[in-house]
Amino acid sequence: MTQLFARKPISELQPPEAGEQSLKRVLGAGDLIMLAIGAVIGAGIFGAIGTAAAGQTTPTGEIVRYGAGPALVFSFVLLGAACALAALCYAELAAMIPQAGSAYAYSYATLGEIVAWIIGWDLILEYAVGNVAVAISWGDYFTTLLRGVGVTLPVWLTTGYRTALLSSNPDIHGLLDTAPHIAGVPILVNVPAFAIVMIVTWLLLRGARESSTANNVMVVIKLLALGLFVTVGLANIHTENYQPFAPNGFTGIHQGAAIVFFAYIGFDAISTAAEETTNPQRNLPLGILGGLAICTVIYVIVGAVLTGMVPYQQLAVADPLARALELAGYTRVGWVVALGAAVSMSAVLLVFQYGQPRIFFAMARDGLLPQWAARVDRRTRVPWVTTLVTGVVVALASLIGDAAETYDLTNIGTLFAFVLVCAGVLVLRVKEPSRARPFKVPLVWMVAPLGMIACLFVMLGLPREAWERFVIWLVIGAVLYAGYGFRHSRLRHRGP
Repeated sequence: MTQLFARKPISELQPPEAGEQSLKRVLGAGDLIMLAIGAVIGAGIFGAIGTAAAGQTTPTGEIVRYGAGPALVFSFVLLGAACALAALCYAELAAMIPQAGSAYAYSYATLGEIVAWIIGWDLILEYAVGNVAVAISWGDYFTTLLRGVGVTLPVWLTTGYRTALLSSNPDIHGLLDTAPHIAGVPILVNVPAFAIVMIVTWLLLRGARESSTANNVMVVIKLLALGLFVTVGLANIHTENYQPFAPNGFTGIHQGAAIVFFAYIGFDAISTAAEETTNPQRNLPLGILGGLAICTVIYVIVGAVLTGMVPYQQLAVADPLARALELAGYTRVGWVVALGAAVSMSAVLLVFQYGQPRIFFAMARDGLLPQWAARVDRRTRVPWVTTLVTGVVVALASLIGDAAETYDLTNIGTLFAFVLVCAGVLVLRVKEPSRARPFKVPLVWMVAPLGMIACLFVMLGLPREAWERFVIWLVIGAVLYAGYGFRHSRLRHRGP
């Protein structure tokens, strides 16, 4: 038990500045803020926001979760506050421990190896599994773009098997019978989703500087697209759409927040860039907190405009912003916004695909994963093996997966990580109170516990099925740790 909860000294969590397992410092504070915007503004605001407003039902019409309606703006405010508390804790630990492992590394230093493994395994839900949902949403907007130029792909090439199986839309569900079959199995694959993940993986293999430059371009495009949506939307708001403002009361706001929490995932991904950041003690807190603040303001504005344009009941679609513009009579503008959405989600894919391999990389350096996962390309200084493996796995899952099914698992995994990061800040304040902290959480004994409570509260808004799958996921992780990580841990072999 002592070995299971052994903490890795912070001095050993400082990344090597040179060597075969070192990364290259090329990113500044501006790059990090742009990475945060690139990660946060994506599938959530362009996709999940519609379900959060309208609610979610089963194929038979049974209500799974109530929607927030126009009170969606309060869901965003609630989430912004909860994430701000967690972001402050991330900022303190990131400045102290500028390592690529993010919450995994922080947990190793504060709560011990077994908790670090759990959170490292859990983060797969945020980055890799989350990217499956982003890729599928990207595919939906991409097919909208193609239709705008007169190109229509066969539906069975743009719809994953799980999407058809779980859809409440009879036309989509009917694909199980009408799609081509091989040996009695329907061929339903999302080729656009698969393709974009592989393209992003290729880009990431070129290097961190090149990836950051591409992200900056995509962020500018996505902000222009959202600006166009807000400008047109403000001129087409119908105040009667705000009535009733909160059709399902606080239950709708709470459950809507649990759905749209997916929109906030990503600000913590900045911490995975710690080893490639210049002056991380200063720039990491700026990137994390600055990016979150900007994105929260954007979300509230977009949410208010969207629910004012059309009745919230009509927003339960894969591309709600483009749909709202289409219903308002602005089909061409909707096409432009769809283009912005496709670019936007490409940026999210890039940042998440950037983060996941670096967590695997950090775990491999500690011996908890095989050493091949810690290999770095000599020229680009990119962890190329984990980048390639992550890309292939995510691409294959996107080929047949369902976005809505993925949202909940990603949300619960991310919220759990936030809870442990908030707890880690408190533990380290007790264990090492005199350690230098380039950034300190103000009123830490109030902020960190409130962050834990707020994240747990949002988790309670998730359906039972999400909790069941989360537990199964953690059990699988525990088996893998017992079978490999515990026996190969470098900290364990070194001894106390």
